[in-house]
Amino acid sequence: MKLNQLDGLIAFWKVAEHRGFTAAAADLAVSPSALSQAIRQLETRLGVRLLNRTTRSVSLTEAGEAYLARIGPALGQVVDAGDELNVLQGRPSGTLRLNAARVSIALVLRPLLEGFLHENPNVVLELTNDEGFVNIVEKGFDAGIRFGESIDRDMVAIPIGGPVKVAVVASPEYLSRVPAPRHPDELARHNCVRMRFAATGAIYKWEFDMDGRLVDYEVGGNLVISDTTFSLDAALEGIGLAYTFEQLAQPYIKAKRLKRVLTAFSPTFPGFYLYYPSRHDQPSKLKALIEYVGRHKS
Repeated sequence: MKLNQLDGLIAFWKVAEHRGFTAAAADLAVSPSALSQAIRQLETRLGVRLLNRTTRSVSLTEAGEAYLARIGPALGQVVDAGDELNVLQGRPSGTLRLNAARVSIALVLRPLLEGFLHENPNVVLELTNDEGFVNIVEKGFDAGIRFGESIDRDMVAIPIGGPVKVAVVASPEYLSRVPAPRHPDELARHNCVRMRFAATGAIYKWEFDMDGRLVDYEVGGNLVISDTTFSLDAALEGIGLAYTFEQLAQPYIKAKRLKRVLTAFSPTFPGFYLYYPSRHDQPSKLKALIEYVGRHKS
């Protein structure tokens, strides 16, 4: 995509906002090289360097800081004006970038996709699956979906999908070899499918409800995964016990391909949240998603 002179100003504004070319390029739906070229042309026209570039970071020069202070508010008004026209015409538009783990996509986002896209035909939803926690502002995303406990406090978060209940499951074949546990203390003699967090490298401790109090258990097993939904596949193959969500496991339980254990100790969590930066003015595409989620809370 070729950027014109006005777009060169917007390119500089976005790179300054994101402090990097990759996220800014994603925000503008152009390549980082096109963005860099547009800013070089802008610097040539102005006769001054606006950015300090290294292989790892981007920062504003003194001239860049002064220039941004002058053009930033005006460009913000230009973008907001276009957004407001779209809203007045009932047409939220543009690319809406969401970041979410596979389990949140499966549980809460997938049921909303068809309806949201039908109501907003001018919005292009770009969905990135990421199992680790992501700084959505730094990476150029408009919003994300995660468990509430993992969301930064400077984000606005609204519930999506309602509470979720845990289910520990295994195949009948596995349970024919190893008797089903009657208490979490008995997990020590079971092969448990474990989950490693990509961001921290930590292994997730299984949590159980003990008389209204959550208790963590460090479980053992010879399979460690980083995809939250793959534990079900492993359980279906008879590898061991899987710690998953009731809603995902229920079809297999109903079909008698999986059996549920430790039901009396399975906790219920508040669930997932749609989160986004705390800004006074949100783009119309994001406002449309926030409003749609609000109308379809479980």
